[in-house]
Amino acid sequence: KGTLSDATAERAAAELGLTPAQVRADWDTARLSGLIEVHGDSARPGWRLRVWDRDDTAVLRGWVALFDAWSLAHPAPDDLAPAAVAETVEAMPQVLSLLQLSAGPVPVPQLLDLLDQRVTELRTERCEIADGPEPETPAEAPRDAPLPALLDWALHGLAAVGALTCAEGQATLTPLGSWAVWVKLEQICVAAQSPAGHFEQSAEDMLRGCARLRPNAA
Repeated sequence: KGTLSDATAERAAAELGLTPAQVRADWDTARLSGLIEVHGDSARPGWRLRVWDRDDTAVLRGWVALFDAWSLAHPAPDDLAPAAVAETVEAMPQVLSLLQLSAGPVPVPQLLDLLDQRVTELRTERCEIADGPEPETPAEAPRDAPLPALLDWALHGLAAVGALTCAEGQATLTPLGSWAVWVKLEQICVAAQSPAGHFEQSAEDMLRGCARLRPNAA
């Protein structure tokens, strides 16, 4: 699975002057960003590491890969329900989009409001998609999930990989984080404008969607 054995982690820690926990964290970061490739029981330098000094695009894409894997690099605490964690991970792109479009610090309460709205939308979409007979005992959504704790975990996870900073009750994308989110938004726009992915939304539907948000989020 690409994890370090205890003996390997301890030997690397002794040689690098780090703790085994730090070695494991750095190893996972390098693996998630494509700097290391694991094949069975062996590892070798990844292609991004081999071109690191001469290909800026590869370096930037490595950061994007790490940002995409933020929830793996910074796992959720055990006391958070897995279903609620999954919803938060799915909802965070919209939160990041707001941070990118704001181009500056955004108060955490505003991000929490948007996260709440997005989680509600995701649950509504799941209810609308159901086909066929309804199950006798439908699974209950984690409606009592502690959204503040989930957002706090997500923001700290994204901060841990360098995508944003948190200070004084506000969150701000780093330059790299802003660029990575812009790349994602650009990819979505390009896909939406292609013949296979073109979509249209009526003005009324868009306005009704914004009406559920507070002014700043809308």
